[in-house]
Amino acid sequence: MPRQNCEDFRQLFVNDTPLMDMRAPIEFTQGAFPTSMNHPLMEDEERKAVGTCYKEHGQDAAIALGHQLVNSDIKAARLAQWKAFVEANPNGYLYCFRGGLRSRITQQWLKEAGIDYPMVVGGYKALRRFLIDTIDTVAQQPMTIVGGNTGSGKTIMVNELANGIDLEGAANHRGSSFGRYVTAQRTQIDFENVLAVEMLKKQVQGCTHFVFEDEGRAIGSASVPISIHAAMGNADVAIVDDPLDTRIERLVDDYVVRMQRDYIAQYGEQQGWELFTEYLERGMFGIRKRLGMKRYEELLVAQQQAIANQKSNGSLTEHDNWLRPLLIEYYDPMYTYQLTKKADRIVFRGNYQEVKSWLADK
Repeated sequence: MPRQNCEDFRQLFVNDTPLMDMRAPIEFTQGAFPTSMNHPLMEDEERKAVGTCYKEHGQDAAIALGHQLVNSDIKAARLAQWKAFVEANPNGYLYCFRGGLRSRITQQWLKEAGIDYPMVVGGYKALRRFLIDTIDTVAQQPMTIVGGNTGSGKTIMVNELANGIDLEGAANHRGSSFGRYVTAQRTQIDFENVLAVEMLKKQVQGCTHFVFEDEGRAIGSASVPISIHAAMGNADVAIVDDPLDTRIERLVDDYVVRMQRDYIAQYGEQQGWELFTEYLERGMFGIRKRLGMKRYEELLVAQQQAIANQKSNGSLTEHDNWLRPLLIEYYDPMYTYQLTKKADRIVFRGNYQEVKSWLADK
């Protein structure tokens, strides 16, 4: 018996259900869902031509043009892709923008090939609306913010807590000048979709009180959703007070060890070292005006010497020569100033383990 078209959006996302996105590649690139794969009914230029025809001559003419553009050979190739997806994901669903014509045509062609495959009612637009509403719902629930100077392990902590929500992980960016990863940052829509799915899963696990890392409005090129950011501005704050040496160890592990390893894994030894070096230099360049050009040039030299030493003998010790002054002279004063604006909301302070235990008990 054929499965029914889906209207239970929560279960789709909570269960990581495979989704076949029938929209054009340009639509998919602008934003999609974590478990979706793009197997379009029409490519970008085909969609554009059909859309123009629809506006000028109506639906029947547009459908006729679509069939003309997607001829027998092209149709066979796309059907082969769809059949492969269906076979690999028998529990999945397909969708287009509104769950309209493209979904119905895809279902019809699949049925002609002997396959009944259900679609998502309302398509991408309904799924997206559901996720936006999820974010706004969470924004109305109790939350606590984890604060602390750079290197305090705040992101690690929210990932270790059962009710923690990792904004930086959803954005695929750590929020600072050195915050980018080897892989590209997510688009704003993809960031929000990943974030909302994480929230849904926490809700299903029974979470009604959430913990977020203290963030500004921007995480790299992404913006924290307005409702979440507004709620964070009124939430209780727990501050991690860890020693400077402990924080530097974390930053060396995150910015140096991890990034060097990831670049080489992605691009090979030679190009990996070049891109890793460029990554650290760009991070320093991003804050040059705040450092002042003289201090920026001094710290850049120290950074380059540390990289050369790391490359020649594997030693990480010289990275202290630029990270320590960067924290003392730039990041710590900046965060201390920001914290003065939240002083009336600070409800707990302690080292990493103390804050984590307090939040877990809370």
